[in-house]
Amino acid sequence: MTQDESETRRVLGRVKWFDPVKGFGFVISDEGGPDILLHANVLRNFGQSSVADAARIEVSIQSTERGIQATEVFRIEPPEAPAGVPLADFEEIDPEIIKSAPLEPARVKWFDKAKGFGFANVFGRDQDVFIHIEVLRRSGLADLQPGEALAIRVIQGKRGQMATEVCAWETAVEH
Repeated sequence: MTQDESETRRVLGRVKWFDPVKGFGFVISDEGGPDILLHANVLRNFGQSSVADAARIEVSIQSTERGIQATEVFRIEPPEAPAGVPLADFEEIDPEIIKSAPLEPARVKWFDKAKGFGFANVFGRDQDVFIHIEVLRRSGLADLQPGEALAIRVIQGKRGQMATEVCAWETAVEH
């Protein structure tokens, strides 16, 4: 390994795609250049098992024999949601109620990306909390794994308890 290959630097970019099953994805740097490999282990060290396509991301990168790779994730911002387009499930709910819901610790019960939804359990409560794929995407995530620790904002919706925001447990303290 040369001196250049051992050096890291921080870059901003967008997630091109990430597949938690394959265990990797790619980031496109705002500076241009080749795609940056984002390995699942680097993402897990940040506290997430997935990241949404088009999410803004700040990473440190390193040049290796196999190309440019991310070595650390510093922050992830969800992809931009279409302006003024609320989810159908939240249309009739006061936005202040949604914003004021506290972040609560939860665990993923199950999530099926193909079906577009899943459920989590808030600690100390019996009722399941519904998580819609669009809420996940707007929260900057693409998928969830059973048993994964989360922090979620929960409201009472038309169909019962519903998550309005989902974040990795490790990053919840920043909210």
